[in-house]
Amino acid sequence: MPANRQILLDNRPVGQATASNFRLVRTETPALQDGQVLVRHHYLSLDPYMRGRMNDGKSYAKPQPLGQVMIGGTVGEVIESRHPDFRSGDQVLGTGGWQEYSVADGGAPGALRKVDASQTPLSYYLGAVGMPGVTAWYGLVEIIQPKAGDTVVVSAAAGAVGSAFAALAKARGCRVAGIAGGPEKCRYAVEELGFDACIDHRQHPDIKSMSQALKAACPDGIDGHFENVGGHILDAVLLRANAFARIAVCGMVAGYDGQPLPLQNPALILTNRLKLQGFIVGEHMKVWPQALQELSALVAQGKLRPRESIAQGIESAPEAFLGLLKGKNFGKQLVKLV
Repeated sequence: MPANRQILLDNRPVGQATASNFRLVRTETPALQDGQVLVRHHYLSLDPYMRGRMNDGKSYAKPQPLGQVMIGGTVGEVIESRHPDFRSGDQVLGTGGWQEYSVADGGAPGALRKVDASQTPLSYYLGAVGMPGVTAWYGLVEIIQPKAGDTVVVSAAAGAVGSAFAALAKARGCRVAGIAGGPEKCRYAVEELGFDACIDHRQHPDIKSMSQALKAACPDGIDGHFENVGGHILDAVLLRANAFARIAVCGMVAGYDGQPLPLQNPALILTNRLKLQGFIVGEHMKVWPQALQELSALVAQGKLRPRESIAQGIESAPEAFLGLLKGKNFGKQLVKLV
């Protein structure tokens, strides 16, 4: 069995996460038992939700245990199998975590899923046609429920979720405005992802300025918003929201380091009869087949052209993850392991 390099959560962050919170170790891969499958990971997914799991507090999921391999989605190749449903050479999607190899129970529900990389690049199963894409689909289709002509907004617009959101919303006849960090990301959002407008949040660091920018980008107001960030961005959106607007809350990255995120004008929720709903995409598995079918079609048609930021080698994962939290990535952040 091959030697395996792993990244463990060594200690919990106090304030901002740092590279010292992680530890790289080398271990021996255990021999397979009946029903198990050995997978060599080709790509590891890095996602903002991982920062919340590093904290030891009440949340929608249990904290990441100390001294164990960091959680994370992976795609790779079956190297050895003692389960009848998997063969050596199969390409699979799983949650192998921050390591080069994993041993999975081939019969456990959701542990491994075969994927076809002949039409869709293997890495896309961690982004556009994976969890981030379905996240965008659920927030838009199930919560925002847009109609043709609606104006919808998404924060973190140049990321994996934001890029899928734009393609899905444009397919439904919406005006789509994004919020991203920096002029390069905003150009990418408009020129490559098809956004009608994109606001550079670095140029609008407070509620008043962001609200004015949203008014210019969304002259007819905001009918739907997909929130990944929180803080003054959400406050500004509430100021520009139309009556009966719908807000899907997916992430609050502005508060992942422990800062409180109080709303400045919560009365607007009542005044405008807003629907504001948080969601966790893993709790809605029944919609995944429908969502993945649409996302795959958009990729095949060239209407969803996701960009990827790829770090090389398992040892690069901590710094790539910290960069993701600071918005240094373009599109989906991955670590290539082969």
